Amino acid sequence: MDINSIPDIFQSKLRIAVISCLLTGEKTFKEVKEITGATDGNISVQLSKMDEGGYVEINKDFFNNKPRTRYKLTVKGKNEFIDYVNTLDNVLKQYNNKEK
Repeated sequence: MDINSIPDIFQSKLRIAVISCLLTGEKTFKEVKEITGATDGNISVQLSKMDEGGYVEINKDFFNNKPRTRYKLTVKGKNEFIDYVNTLDNVLKQYNNKEK
């Protein structure tokens, strides 16, 4: 990934926070909300965008007779996030080498 070709999905602090929390495994809506500290509406909108882009998978079911929504990072989401982090790491390394 080139610094000029970073996907729009990584242009939002909340989306980066969501992807980061999903790296450790599947989370419920409540867990994502607690980790990110975002509002229900904002989380819902951002997760829908991430689902449309193929970065997260959304599973809806019932648990103890209550609706439950769970989110999981897709392989695409994980790989592109790792590429994004590696791109930023390379930029920092280049900067640090120039400073020496």
